[in-house]
Amino acid sequence: MCGIIGYTGHRPAVPVIMDGLRRLEYRGYDSAGLAFVEGRCLRVLRAEGKLAALDACLQGQECSLALFGIGHTRWATHGLPVVRNAHPHQDASGRFALVHNGIIENYAELKAELQAQGVSFVSDTDTEVLVQLLAREVTASGDVRQGIAAALSRVEGAYAFAFIDRESPGVVWAGRQASPLVLGVGVGEHFVASDIPAFLPFTRDVVFLDDGDVVEMRPDAWTVFDARTLAPRDKTVARISWDVQAAQKGGFKHFMLKEILEQPRVVRDAVAGRLRGSRVVLPELEGLARPERLVVVACGTSWHAGLWGRYLLESMAGIPTQVEVASEFRYGGFVVRPSDTVLVISQSGETADTLAALRMARQAGATVLGICNVVGSSIAREAQRVLYTQAGPEISVASTKAMTSQMLVLLLLALHWGEERLTVSQRETILHGLLALPEIVEASLPGLRHEAQKRARVYAAARGCFYLGRGPMYPLALEGALKLKEISYIHAEGYAAGEMKHGPIALVDPEFPTVAVCLRDELLPKMRSNLQEVAARGGRILAITNPGVEIPAADTWTVPEVPAPLGAFMVLPALQLFAYEVAVYLGCDVDQPRNLAKSVTVE
Repeated sequence: MCGIIGYTGHRPAVPVIMDGLRRLEYRGYDSAGLAFVEGRCLRVLRAEGKLAALDACLQGQECSLALFGIGHTRWATHGLPVVRNAHPHQDASGRFALVHNGIIENYAELKAELQAQGVSFVSDTDTEVLVQLLAREVTASGDVRQGIAAALSRVEGAYAFAFIDRESPGVVWAGRQASPLVLGVGVGEHFVASDIPAFLPFTRDVVFLDDGDVVEMRPDAWTVFDARTLAPRDKTVARISWDVQAAQKGGFKHFMLKEILEQPRVVRDAVAGRLRGSRVVLPELEGLARPERLVVVACGTSWHAGLWGRYLLESMAGIPTQVEVASEFRYGGFVVRPSDTVLVISQSGETADTLAALRMARQAGATVLGICNVVGSSIAREAQRVLYTQAGPEISVASTKAMTSQMLVLLLLALHWGEERLTVSQRETILHGLLALPEIVEASLPGLRHEAQKRARVYAAARGCFYLGRGPMYPLALEGALKLKEISYIHAEGYAAGEMKHGPIALVDPEFPTVAVCLRDELLPKMRSNLQEVAARGGRILAITNPGVEIPAADTWTVPEVPAPLGAFMVLPALQLFAYEVAVYLGCDVDQPRNLAKSVTVE
């Protein structure tokens, strides 16, 4: 969560840092600040709320001579989102300023130790503890690197940090442990940030930092060393293929709308190079045995994608598949066997619980596969094999195209592992449908959005909402409900339709509508029966269905019919657009919903 940006080079640092913070806004935040050095003076500016408040603090400030500094957008974990808890934090002497993501788990003990030595604190944060600890150790050793090693040897938990020292002109230090951080390599300038878009206008050359790395940046050089031993670490510079335009709105009102409408391209890119005749070719899995048992681990939207994939992996490939929420997988006493294959799914590749589950599975000797969107992310580097979704940057906090891309990769896995179980005809039907899908989705999106806009006005006043589905449509019901509550703040719950009569149906009334996904499939008769139960109790029903399907619903919303299991890729954008248009109608902050952050890098 939150956003870090650090810069040293030949440009005025403050505009670069502010631009980087704006590009990190999507990660979610409640306060912001920056620190820079002019001459021998360390200056720190902080503000509660959006970046406009920090901009206001900068008005009239002369800071054009500062050529290095750090900035931060904070999502509160320790202490209220007020100025005294905003980053950067300084040590008691005012020599150092530091920004930090993650959680220092033993901060209370460290704080008590420092207070016993006479150190005073002005905030409630664990971050101030870290900068005070660094200051003590650097002062004691007389060397910044030695001080970093000594301080980090005392720290438990997750962190990504960047700090500056008024006594070290032009130098920025940064490091990571279980929290994302990437180095941007320029010419006569260098950057460090939580995510690549922060510095993408200036360079596409990056170094992905690993846990235990610390980088020392100067305008003309950078060095990465081990946080504990100070031994140098060799790093490779990678080139990012996507450009700044891909990470911008491109004229759309919101990133979320742009990303929903990008899904035809996402389908094309996800399957590009992976289809050959009637076969799926996945070079990433070459030499890997077909799993005896598959355990899928993910969080949130990625978990819903995994639930959908389970139906395909079991029905098409015949692989026993279990889908677990990452946090429950870690702490629920789940037994992982060396013969298991564990598949972790994460858009960012940095999701804290999912990453920890990956490490737990590897420690148990299981084969670990990853599905993620971000090249060079922690999951991409630590999984034994990784399949990239190739969705491009996703900026909106509410994930949309990432789920589409994850589902596509799961479908390809099911076809790959199920090759011997499926007939050539079955495979060809799905693959031909898959190749035609981008054009069908693209042609449908304008109409889907128009229908979503009409219904937003009708359902925006609902006090709550049910989403129902059966079989592979049940995970889509869960995702539809999640999207509505994430961005419109209307309470919504997704259910397997057959479970309604086991309690939830008690909530049905005219002010509690039901959104039902009921395509033309073998479960349609069961869905009709479930919806009749809702209608008999006065419930309003919005049914997403195929043309010509008869449903006991006053409001039917038809989507094109495509071969199973591809119908999910028609339903998903409809659910996303419905949530989007309701949120827009209610005047909600679509791209940055309250209390949420894009990349969940803390437990």
